[in-house]
Amino acid sequence: MNNKISHSDIFIWFTGIALGITLIMIVGMLILIIGNGSDYYVPKQIVSITTNDNQVFLGQIIKFQNSDSKSGTAEIENNHSRVQIRVANRDYYGYDFIWLDMEEILEVDYTPDDAFIVERLEFGNFFGYIEGVLINNHKYEYGSEQFESKFAKYLEYSEKLRNEINQIESNEISSVNFQIDKSRTKIKKLDYEQRLKNVDNSKEIRQLENNIEILNNKYFFYRDITDSLLKISSNYTVLLRAANGYTKSLPLIQVFRAYQPNIMNFWDKIIFAIEKIISFISSEPRESNTEGGIFPAIFGTVLMVMLMSLAAVPLGVLTALYLREYANQVWMVRVVRIAVNNLAGVPSIVFGIFGLGFFIYTVGGTIDQLFFPESLPAPTWGTGGILWASLTLALLTVPVVIVSTEEALESIPLGIREASMALGATKWQTTYRIILPAAAPGIMTGVILAMARGAGEVAPLMITGVVKLAPALPFDWNFPFFHLDRKFMHLGFHIYDVGFQSPNIEAAIPMVYMTTLLLILIVLLLNITAITIRTRLRRKFKGMEEMS
Repeated sequence: MNNKISHSDIFIWFTGIALGITLIMIVGMLILIIGNGSDYYVPKQIVSITTNDNQVFLGQIIKFQNSDSKSGTAEIENNHSRVQIRVANRDYYGYDFIWLDMEEILEVDYTPDDAFIVERLEFGNFFGYIEGVLINNHKYEYGSEQFESKFAKYLEYSEKLRNEINQIESNEISSVNFQIDKSRTKIKKLDYEQRLKNVDNSKEIRQLENNIEILNNKYFFYRDITDSLLKISSNYTVLLRAANGYTKSLPLIQVFRAYQPNIMNFWDKIIFAIEKIISFISSEPRESNTEGGIFPAIFGTVLMVMLMSLAAVPLGVLTALYLREYANQVWMVRVVRIAVNNLAGVPSIVFGIFGLGFFIYTVGGTIDQLFFPESLPAPTWGTGGILWASLTLALLTVPVVIVSTEEALESIPLGIREASMALGATKWQTTYRIILPAAAPGIMTGVILAMARGAGEVAPLMITGVVKLAPALPFDWNFPFFHLDRKFMHLGFHIYDVGFQSPNIEAAIPMVYMTTLLLILIVLLLNITAITIRTRLRRKFKGMEEMS
């Protein structure tokens, strides 16, 4: 035994065990996230439950509880004390879930094949039956020969109308509103100059006012088009009936999807899951972010990480170059190096407060006073935005880049520097052509760590620009295309908001786990991209690494 300890064999076993435990924890976390998120894209069976007082509930079994307070998911059995059912139909019940005691349940039907799940744009899902569709005041009852073809045809047509309306609102109307706001800002500026400098800008102001009138006419023109499309869509409605007899007439343009999970086969469920995941990634949120997709949050997260990297990487690399290659290694440099290392351990919320005070109130407020005084007191740059949030996270992650870059530079042998300078190269030429390329793999390691940390941070963003729902993306087709003063959505904050601030938290749990999984995948994708670059750099400078 003593011999094994002296040869450190037992410590190798300890490290192997630690690695195994770490892998088990990571795999367990992923299984937990995927399993809990599967309710979002896997069509769950609908059951019909009749109670002792002849009430009928149509819904999905979520979980049950036994008398010993243990919870789980299974079919309803006599040894259960109560069961939780998702009944949806929030516009009627006012809630999504109910608990039923086993003593209250008279009958359970696991195969109500005619039951539908209707995903609506408002009030969440509807669980019930479709009695028919009303097309131009002509009713086609469910089960008739023409119902299926008419329902599918006009549901698809209503979707096209909805997409056309959304496109007009997000493109044409949004562009007109942007130009109107821009013209109004110019009028404010000219009026401010006229009062301050006593110059006559009345001609330019009248031209801008005429331009605003023309733009207003365009706005009403596009609004008339959307109103006419909505009027056309009102001719196509679906007639719904809940299990308790509650009926509802719903315009087909308000129906996002309708399906019967109880009669789906395996391949139908696979196709449904693929469509649901694609819709989750590509569409916008609805119903207080508890329904729909998360595309604005994906876009905001990726753009923020890119802006953060553009600021943090050059600043961190240049700082490390100076500290390692140019600065005299005196006590002051050592103090700076210790301070940088300590900055890596500062809580992220502290950086958020600094970003609020320095970037937003000081830098942004100064920009507003110098270039946008006519808009004050309403801030232009002196408020939260994606630029200030990205710069705040850049300060948060720059110590990681500095430390990793210094370590990479330190690993380059002194002989390579001396050989280069002996051949006539200057200090900068040696650094630029020899040292930096050789240290590039190590620098990329720091970039990977910085991106991974920055993508998952939430606390600094909450006070520097992130919002629950951004009406417009930081990018559009209006010049200058990238509007870095706009607020944005972020996947990490989206998880916090839906999971803890949503008015319907329990119904949003699957979306929380799906968003978490997507955030992990995005961070993994960014890391894989950086690792691929690092691997190519290592291959390119393999000989130099062997010398070191």
